[in-house]
Amino acid sequence: MAASAKSFLADAGYGEQELDANSALMELDKGEPTRARRCLRSGKLGEQCEAVVRFPRLFQKYPFPILINSAFLKLADVFRVGNNFLRLCVLKVTQQSEKHLEKILNVDEFVKRVFSVIHSNDPVARAITLRMLGSMASIIPERKNAHHSIRQSLDSHDNVEVEAAIFAAANFSAQSKDFAVGICNKISEMIQGLATPVDLKLKLIPILQHMHHDASLASSSRQLLQQLVTSYPSTKMVIVTLHTFTLLAASSLVDIPKQIQLLLQYLKNDPRKAVKRLAIQDLKLLANKTPHTWSRENIQALCESALNTPYDSLKMGMLSVLSTLSGTIAIKQYFSSAPGAAATPARSFDLVKLAQECCYHNNRGIAAHGVRILTNISASCQEKDLLPLEQDAVFGLEALLVLCSQDDSPGAQATLKITLTCMVKLVQCRPHLSQSVVESLLTQLHSAQDNARILMCHCLAAIAMQLPVLADGILGDLMDLYKLIGQSATDKKQELLVSLATVIFVSSQKALSTEIKTVIKQQLENSSNGWTAYRIARQASRMGNHDMARELYQSLLTQVASEHFYFWLNSLKEFSHAEQCLTGLQEDNYSSALSCIAEALKSYHKGIASLTAASTPLNPLSFQCGFVKLRIDLLQAFSQLICTCNSLKTSPPPAIATTIAMTSGNELQRCGRISNQALTLSLQMKHSMEEFRSLATRYGDLYQSSFDADSATLRNVELQQQSCLLISHAIEALILDPESASFQEYSSNGTAHVESEYERRMMSVFNHVLEEVESLNRKYAPVSYLASNTCLCNAVIALLKVPLSFQRYFFQKLQSTSIKLALSPSPRNPAEPIAVQNNQQLALKVEGVVQHGSKPGLFRKIQSVCLNVSSVLQSKSGQDYKIPIDNMTNEMEQRVEPHNDYFSTQFLLNFVILGTHNITVESSVIDSNGIVWKTGPKTTIFVKSLEDPYSQQVRLQQQQGQPPSQQQQQRTAYSRF
Repeated sequence: MAASAKSFLADAGYGEQELDANSALMELDKGEPTRARRCLRSGKLGEQCEAVVRFPRLFQKYPFPILINSAFLKLADVFRVGNNFLRLCVLKVTQQSEKHLEKILNVDEFVKRVFSVIHSNDPVARAITLRMLGSMASIIPERKNAHHSIRQSLDSHDNVEVEAAIFAAANFSAQSKDFAVGICNKISEMIQGLATPVDLKLKLIPILQHMHHDASLASSSRQLLQQLVTSYPSTKMVIVTLHTFTLLAASSLVDIPKQIQLLLQYLKNDPRKAVKRLAIQDLKLLANKTPHTWSRENIQALCESALNTPYDSLKMGMLSVLSTLSGTIAIKQYFSSAPGAAATPARSFDLVKLAQECCYHNNRGIAAHGVRILTNISASCQEKDLLPLEQDAVFGLEALLVLCSQDDSPGAQATLKITLTCMVKLVQCRPHLSQSVVESLLTQLHSAQDNARILMCHCLAAIAMQLPVLADGILGDLMDLYKLIGQSATDKKQELLVSLATVIFVSSQKALSTEIKTVIKQQLENSSNGWTAYRIARQASRMGNHDMARELYQSLLTQVASEHFYFWLNSLKEFSHAEQCLTGLQEDNYSSALSCIAEALKSYHKGIASLTAASTPLNPLSFQCGFVKLRIDLLQAFSQLICTCNSLKTSPPPAIATTIAMTSGNELQRCGRISNQALTLSLQMKHSMEEFRSLATRYGDLYQSSFDADSATLRNVELQQQSCLLISHAIEALILDPESASFQEYSSNGTAHVESEYERRMMSVFNHVLEEVESLNRKYAPVSYLASNTCLCNAVIALLKVPLSFQRYFFQKLQSTSIKLALSPSPRNPAEPIAVQNNQQLALKVEGVVQHGSKPGLFRKIQSVCLNVSSVLQSKSGQDYKIPIDNMTNEMEQRVEPHNDYFSTQFLLNFVILGTHNITVESSVIDSNGIVWKTGPKTTIFVKSLEDPYSQQVRLQQQQGQPPSQQQQQRTAYSRF
């Protein structure tokens, strides 16, 4: 359990020491960088090579230009004076660190040192240099001396040098339009020349895939490739030429329909299986990249080829292309009838015939693609004529399920994953099929292999999270299977225990019975380890079974060796106990509700103390602490609202309170006479509304700061925010301002897709409360204080009765993204200010590096980074002058797009007022959907604005009564304005 927890902490992405550029430079004089440099000076080849290969790790640790530049210049020196083996090591380091190349500041000097080796008499040295230049093509795309050397080396008589020149030519062609235009004719002559060996032609042809910079260049390259396909019909030439053809079309985008037709022609007419396989591979590439370019005729031709081929391997490849297309817009184009043409029955389409024929094929892969096509057709096409295909898809999925669940081989498991994915998709789009699908899964669950059982449990949980299809009647079967599985302690059995427990938690919509809890705990005690018990407890917290989760966390407290893990488990136990206290709430019993909330708050306060103790500098648990603190404040706000409503009952307003309020224009009079007590209650109600709106804002801030959270966690935070807005709206509509309250902006969309049972129950409560408030506002206007209080208290209790779900991001961070900023100029000591004269502007350069965890971009990707720079005057020195307000503050914002996870920009800041200024640089990210996320970090430096010497001299002379000389007056910059 400790090892798994360590991996959990490592995934958080906080393992590296935070250092800015200046600190990194200081580190060069000690520690690992110094050892690397000392080894480079060593006379032993082994030590030099060891030092060179350590540079990529150094670049990851200090990824800022000031160090990258120094290191690459040092490597260039090694490349210039070293032997070929050292040069090869430097080449490998350069290729591994390609994304850092653009951070080299002295590009000219770097290229100069590397390029000097091109004049060597050793062809191997020249070849390594050419590969080095090709690896640097992204930063020197228009270097004419490099272009000339590549062209010259293509005519070399040394094969190693020619191959290196081909590598460099391909890289430069991808980066430089001028080089591509200039080298195209040279490549064409070499390919068509009789003196060029065939194996060299095979290496030259792929260069043409980069000739896509303009239409004329792409057209001439395509003509050349067309000639090559006709002139050289050998298998290798056709394969290489066709693949280059495809890559060129995919990059230029204008010839993709022609390329699809060409590939289909070779697939149909060429008898060679290798060529057919290449055609299928390229068709799959084009199906993924541009499915909208596939016409109905293209899909029909592919279906005919699949129906006619006798080879299973080729049929599987064609079905793979068709299954890819069936999940895109191309499937709608295929089934759409031409204008004026009679509608064709769905079952008469060749694609449907092919899929139905393949569903029961003896090859599992072919059958999987067949049912996938039927599933995609059923999910995307809503025509009545296609409805009978639903049953065909269900029968095919059930047959594959029976076949693959009995086989433990990797191929069968891969096919089973496809089958179960199709089941989930089909149930999402066709809910009326859910019962038969679930029954098939439950029936097969008893006889399946352990690996298949795990996957089937995941499928059952995924279906049940979206649709309430698991009734209480099937709990007995699940518990019997749980007892049977718990008799073994293998790794697969442990995984299966977790998966099956998840299904049990999902299927039991209400609290778990005592018998179920006893069985689960007994099996965990007999055959499971602590990590399995923790995972089951975590799933119980996610599904809202807090009673079960609390008992499991309690049992794990003595099984961990680290005190941080102990405090983490103790906090989870307290949170579960707090939520368990809220399950006893009952409508119209407000005193009991207050005591339940008080007990929950008591446990929450204990839990937040343990959670704070569990946090470390490497894992600060910022989201967890923020979420729990908001929950505590929300419960306190609910408690205060119920107390206010109860107090209002003891001091009810008179019957003519509404008339008095309308006459006087003071809406607070609705709550009673303007006595001290009534006024206090009125103000408390207004304060409650503002507090709920404040909580909604804080939940929004937590949402914006959770860039790495999964969608379910973000939806959970959003639901908490909506519950706060709902209560504030109800207070306003029922008590404070019934006349102007609007219900349209709060009405929920009934067609929205619900992702979990928790969301379904919360949305049900939202709709019920809105209906109650709206009906009270319409039927009993003006609303009586008793009805208002009852409605508000019942709304609070209804929200609290839904068990809170602690989603995945609370326990596990699958995506890790952080930004490291470096400011220049920056002081050696962070407490020291930077000196700037008040008549000058400070050029603040902001550099940043985006750092990722093991799964970058899993949920969302960074499109751009927003940098906000602001300055605040800390302390003023000197006299007060009348200075325009624009010169007193600095508020600037810039957006930059990271390239290879690096970005840089500059700000010009004015510091006219003498004194110490505090500069704050804050970063936020914008994802591919344009959503702004406040991820941080926030960096602060101090600037001391000093009076320029000439102004100081003039001021001193004026204080002494001496007028400035004529020459000094002419030099004054301010005298001209």
